Amino acid sequence: MEQKQKELFSVQEAADFLGLSVSTIRRYIYDRRLPAYRVANERLLRVQRDDLEALLDPVFEEDVSTLSE
Repeated sequence: MEQKQKELFSVQEAADFLGLSVSTIRRYIYDRRLPAYRVANERLLRVQRDDLEALLDPVFEEDVSTLSE
């Protein structure tokens, strides 16, 4: 059975995913560098996986997958 990837992360989980501190993730959110959402008017913030991955920039411009060939 195929395992489904998690799509919404808490601030703590987002920090763990990127290897950053919780305060850095919160700063990115409040600086509008990272979109965040509240689910059903809850106080807790959630961040989408795609938005976290969009923060990652490759070190080299060429496609990383071609480096292993």
